[in-house]
Amino acid sequence: MLIVDTALKARQEAANPVRVGMIGSGFMGRGIANQIVNSVPGMELVAIFNRNVDTAKRAYTEAGIEDVHVVKTVSQLEAAIAQGKPAVTDDAMLLCQAQGIDALIEVTGAVEFGAHVVMEAIAHQKHVVLMNAELDSTIGPILKVYADKAGVVLSACDGDQPGVEMNLYRYVKSLGVTPLLCGNIKGLQDAYRNPTTQRGFAEKWGQNVHMVTSFADGTKISFEQAIVANGTGMTIAKRGMLGYDFNLHKDELIQQFNLNYTGHIDDLTKMYDVDQLKELGGIVDYVVGVKPGPGVFVFGTHDDPKQRHYLNLYKLGEGPLYSFYHPYHLCHLEVPLSVARVVLFRDAVLAPLDAPMVDVITTAKIDLKAGETIDCIGGYMTYGQCETAKITQAENLLPIGLAEGCRLKRDVAKDQVLTYEDVELPQGRLCDKLRAEQNTYFASSRTLAAV
Repeated sequence: MLIVDTALKARQEAANPVRVGMIGSGFMGRGIANQIVNSVPGMELVAIFNRNVDTAKRAYTEAGIEDVHVVKTVSQLEAAIAQGKPAVTDDAMLLCQAQGIDALIEVTGAVEFGAHVVMEAIAHQKHVVLMNAELDSTIGPILKVYADKAGVVLSACDGDQPGVEMNLYRYVKSLGVTPLLCGNIKGLQDAYRNPTTQRGFAEKWGQNVHMVTSFADGTKISFEQAIVANGTGMTIAKRGMLGYDFNLHKDELIQQFNLNYTGHIDDLTKMYDVDQLKELGGIVDYVVGVKPGPGVFVFGTHDDPKQRHYLNLYKLGEGPLYSFYHPYHLCHLEVPLSVARVVLFRDAVLAPLDAPMVDVITTAKIDLKAGETIDCIGGYMTYGQCETAKITQAENLLPIGLAEGCRLKRDVAKDQVLTYEDVELPQGRLCDKLRAEQNTYFASSRTLAAV
């Protein structure tokens, strides 16, 4: 990180800051705005989009900036940027199209809207940093194809768990250790949580209740681990991941795996079969109720017995799996660092390697009835589970990133996964078009690679 802060300091001293536009100014967006304005020299937040302009103004106001300009056209936005005047707008396309913006931060969590924003930004040669795992896991690979062709960087962000996992993964690889498991530590997992059960928590912290529900019901962690899989080439051990839950099954797990369990992630290296992990090419996973929550971890192995001796000396144990972890993730505080990495060094924090490895599929949270319209992610009707991209394609399973607004053609029982045959898609959505293009593009790539 020292190279990033040094480069930002140089931009500050040269009066040439990295200029950033932000799409969305909800709970996380306001935190990002405050961080850039008050804690990141060499970077300026020049414009914010929100459908409600007053909400965009609020992000600046909470950061201590009162004098903001409402803009309606690209020329007005470009003039405000040239004059150093922060701008707000209810038209996201202005930020995508205007000159004078180096990168956009997309922080809406919306799939269809996010698809339009990212495609427009790419078309106007802007780098994009995503705090939108929902979009990334659904159509990130094809968006990356477009970004590469345009010569811009599409990246997930530091701070959120996937970016922290990827930084740790890269660190572990740099030691000569082979990562075999990238994991996320959760405090709660209950697939049947809904906005009613989570409303109190959401109101306490000022968060969106549907977003909070997606954290609790496992959909969000599925999105996050899918993009880690797609960025590392890893897979999953089974549908839904292994997801060992020490809140519910601590005694059984300790007995099953003969664990010397103190409650720490280091204790869990004996739970995984190294040969299986190697055969699979590594997996993504999560655990519940283990310290240090809410951190992330990477388990890796080393083939050199001499280095294993040193790792034992350094208190990492005898192996064959070694535990590396990061005890926290600081979400919005680190997002500006991602922007700097992308703009100044073209270093993507996390992006799809190629074809998707893991998808997030739609599963019925309750008994669903024909004629109903599926509600949003983190709602009452569905939750997401990780599945391999191969099985998702073979069984024509419906990605949960595309499920909202779909009309059910038949009844679907609780906990049954949904297929495309079960629903009618809304007409004219860009996200569906891009998903179909992604399927075709990477199917063609695999065919060519096999020739």
